[in-house]
Amino acid sequence: MSGRPDAARDPIPTASNVIMIDNYDSFTWNVYQYLTLEGAKVTVIRNDKITLQELIERKPTQLIVSPGPGHPSRDSGVSIPAIKHFSGKIPIFGVCMGEQCIFSAFGGEVEYAGEIVHGKTSHIKHDGKGIYEKVSQDIAVTRYHSLAGTQTTLPAELEVTSWTDTGVIMGVRHKKYTIEGVQYHPESILTEEGRMLFRNFLKMQGGTWIENKALQRAAATSEPTAPKSSSILDKIYANRRIAVEEQKQIPSQRLSDLETLHSLSLSPPLIDFPARLRSVSTKCAIMAEIKRASPSKGEIDIEASAAIQARTYALAGAAAISVLTEPEWFKGSIDDLRVARQAIEGMPNRPAILRKEFIFDEYQILEARLAGADTVLLIVKMLDEELLTRLYNYSKSLGMEPLVEVNSREEMKRALKLGSKVIGVNNRDLHSFKVDLETTSGLVDMVDADKITLAALSGISSRADVERYEKDNVGAVLVGEALMRAGKNVTSFIAELLGTSPPEEKKTDVLVKICGTRSVEAAKVAVESGADMIGIILVEGAKRCVDVRTQKAISDVVHHTLKGGVEPVDEAKVPGLDASAMDWFEHSRSQLISHPTRALLVGVFMNQPLEFVLSKTRDLDLDIVQFHGNEPLEWARLIPVPVIRRFVPGQEGIGKRGYHAMVLLDPGAGTGQRLDVESVRDVLKTGVPAILAGGLDYRNVGEVVGLKANGLLGVDVSSGVETDGRQDLMKIRKFVYQAKGRNGGD
Repeated sequence: MSGRPDAARDPIPTASNVIMIDNYDSFTWNVYQYLTLEGAKVTVIRNDKITLQELIERKPTQLIVSPGPGHPSRDSGVSIPAIKHFSGKIPIFGVCMGEQCIFSAFGGEVEYAGEIVHGKTSHIKHDGKGIYEKVSQDIAVTRYHSLAGTQTTLPAELEVTSWTDTGVIMGVRHKKYTIEGVQYHPESILTEEGRMLFRNFLKMQGGTWIENKALQRAAATSEPTAPKSSSILDKIYANRRIAVEEQKQIPSQRLSDLETLHSLSLSPPLIDFPARLRSVSTKCAIMAEIKRASPSKGEIDIEASAAIQARTYALAGAAAISVLTEPEWFKGSIDDLRVARQAIEGMPNRPAILRKEFIFDEYQILEARLAGADTVLLIVKMLDEELLTRLYNYSKSLGMEPLVEVNSREEMKRALKLGSKVIGVNNRDLHSFKVDLETTSGLVDMVDADKITLAALSGISSRADVERYEKDNVGAVLVGEALMRAGKNVTSFIAELLGTSPPEEKKTDVLVKICGTRSVEAAKVAVESGADMIGIILVEGAKRCVDVRTQKAISDVVHHTLKGGVEPVDEAKVPGLDASAMDWFEHSRSQLISHPTRALLVGVFMNQPLEFVLSKTRDLDLDIVQFHGNEPLEWARLIPVPVIRRFVPGQEGIGKRGYHAMVLLDPGAGTGQRLDVESVRDVLKTGVPAILAGGLDYRNVGEVVGLKANGLLGVDVSSGVETDGRQDLMKIRKFVYQAKGRNGGD
């Protein structure tokens, strides 16, 4: 026993379900006594009498790991797994072996401390923070141990909080999470100010020090917009308020800094969020969510790449992509939104990007706009009337129609009063986290579907869920966890949700480019044989460059000769409306670098002035410009026609969307050398289609065309259709026929 303690204190509301893991130690009772005297409601469970899942289901408010005999790696039962699971979620305190368990959980080693102490008192110094707040220096503490965590193996995540005069570690703290441990026994009668240590711990809230600080500040103030209860929503809200305020003080990230960036037009282009949701051909639009974790489910896919996920969602048919940017509970960031937006750059009909966050400040909206968001989430439950209206209007002023989230008829009335065009009904109660799919259905009658898009949020995981909302005339559904868990089956799962079939792979011909064209006859034969592109070298001094008169004559014949192997048409076919996104390079292949009835004229340049390139483009009526040197990538956006750019495998910028329309893989200008096939395959595996040049002729092009299954789009030949340095009309014809798989190429 620890002697006559001070009087018992009133119950602590935030310590209403403290779980203590008993490592079979007689001091556990003393710890229990101190905790209950400080106002905590405590349940003690022995380390081998409960599984981790059972412990999770008990939903502790705090976790205590007791002292115990033996070594933490062998004798602590569920203690270390529990520490790992609850890290970042709730406060954790370890005593003696409990502290060693914390040390071990984060990769430290517990070894012989250099002395065996049993009931010995030592004086310690501490850092005055956390459990040591308002605790005197040089207090006497009671020690019963022979093992300790060592300074040499101290995990990077932990810091030393207290120590003896001889340097033995007496306490550690996690740098980010609300986790504290002491090597001594604060519950011993010989330890000074032991109850103060427990009192300080029991006042801690949340899983991180930032969250704890925010909740402590919220509890100490009467701020009218701060939540009054202690649900997870309230904790997140308080945490975000303090984090945003701290961020706003950082030079380069202040509100004035963001306003300057936006005034310089550095915010990415916007699309109309409501219009994008309504543009789909299905009854419901899919809003696909990027969410690594959640308060209710814990970790979902902690290794997920926001960029890969965004590109996958876009090509699978999502009309919007929701990006969780809250870092503590959802494990997201504003950088996730930024890279998600970059990943779909250049896609025709790209999805809208939504910042899903607990937004309460104009700062967060402007930050989202600069990162590439097209819309932001405003949660009615979190915002009073004045703040909701202010944030809605501010978002609109930046060109973004917000997604306004409601959960009840009263909240729906507030959203309608705003004039919201997209209203999302959260089927999950944000305080209890219970899901009820009827929540959305119960509010359908309040919305005019012709004017407002109603979206169902949370809990959607099957085609049956979507069908019920289609019948209710709900215009969009947000799907998060189910998609994040779909792995490689995202495309088929989205098709299943929408009741459609996955997009079929379009069958296309291999494109053929005859380059180094130096005569009207060669150009005419190439076009009539079915070549898709005719290249003329415009590099002055190059051996295949011809005079201006010949250049213009070649241009004329290319523009007025019907391409062989195709049927003539009287009128251009107008394709049907298709609101789905398409990869930039696929769009370029189908719309920019091929024509249904004629060949396209390609002007090849190499390290020449931009003004010269633009002049030649106009004079020769070029359809495509090809850069074969070290021209800046950005030039592609300054040229009025599509650009093909020469790369070698592994070169920086090869897969950059929104610039060059197509990649040409070529070891060097006119060298006749061939690239290693495996290096070509490696490029194609990254999702970058390409045209291949170098060392090709009519005898080997059939083998190369086999790479079409890997993503090869075309072949380019120059020296391979020449005899004695002159273009050979028969070789041109044979090359085109072989590449196209037509008769006559033998």
